[in-house]
Parts: sequence; C-alpha cells; structure tokens
Amino acid sequence: MEWNQRCPGCGEEADQEVLRESHDLLLRCSACGHIHRAPRETPAEPLRVRAIVSAGTESRPGTIELMPDDLVEVGDLLVAEGEGDEAAGVEVSSIEAKGGGRVARATAGEVVTLWTRVVEDVVVPVSVHRGRETIPFHQRTDGEEVFVVGEVYTFGGRRVRISHIKLRDGPVLRKEGWKTLARRVRRIYGRFEREETAYSRRK
Repeated sequence: MEWNQRCPGCGEEADQEVLRESHDLLLRCSACGHIHRAPRETPAEPLRVRAIVSAGTESRPGTIELMPDDLVEVGDLLVAEGEGDEAAGVEVSSIEAKGGGRVARATAGEVVTLWTRVVEDVVVPVSVHRGRETIPFHQRTDGEEVFVVGEVYTFGGRRVRISHIKLRDGPVLRKEGWKTLARRVRRIYGRFEREETAYSRRK
C-alpha cells in the first residue's frame, strides 16, 4: 500500500510506502528512503439523502448518496437509487433544507429532501487519496459510459488511475480490467497519476 504526499525529509511529493499501520502510520519515502510517521485519516461516512424522483407524471421516493460536506445546487446531476437495484440519473430541481425552507444550494448535511427529475446523464462521485487528504470530484457522464479498474481517466482536469469501484448493488471491483457502467457506480476510488507515465482517457 502506498500514499502520495510531501515527504518531511526531502520535501518532495512522492509515494510513501506504508510499513506499519497502528494508531498512526509508519511510512517510507520512495524518493529518499526517509522513514516517518503520519496520523491515520478517519474517512467521513457518506449520507443517504432523501430524494423525490419524478419521471413524466409519476414521482417516487429514493435516496442519493453524498458526503456530508458535498455542496448540492439546483441543476446538479446526480444518481438516485430506488427500490432494489434501481438507479437513475437525475437533475436537482429543488432543495428543501433544514428549517423547512427551499434554497438554491446547501451542503448535504443541511438537506432534508432533494426534488429531482430523471435525465440521461449521471454524475459519478470520485474520491482520490493523496496522503492524509481525500480529494472529491464529481464526473458528469452518460449513464452508459464504461469505467475500468486500472485505467487512467481525467477527473477535474487531473489524471486519476482507478484503484477500485464501489457498485450500487454492493460489490467492489478491485481486479485490474474489471469494468462497469457509470449508472451502476456508487463511487470511484483512485490515485493521481504521475504526469510522465500517465495514459489519459478524457471524458
């Protein structure tokens, strides 16, 4: 296992090999060999936000997975889940926040209900780990777009190699070459690819 962060020994941003995990991490810099400690990061747990999904004249309840600090705005494209494995790309048409008011934007932790309508595009959540920092992206794409474990894509203008993909129906794809459709993705996890070695597939 490796983390990418700035080494306190040589000052370079490089992969840090994890030698031991306990209360904190014991790391070794791949650039200079310096061994140092770093605190473990406790990742935030995602929220299941209530959503009303409209398709034509019909509306049904659902949920949308968001991180607590995610900012949601009217017009955002997200993925809503219904009963069973049912999932659909939706556009946010209205946001009901705590206190009972309708707002144009709110963080996920402030949202009571998202009112949405079904659209063809989806937005795939992406989490990239760099050292103790987790950097979130939201990638807009067609629901039938294919994502492959081990390949490099461009998210937010940065090259990211996919390490694993969490699916909406439970499994996690970890083996290189395994692939899935964007509409089935709950979250993509990856790491930044070094510029000199990166192969990029722009979306």
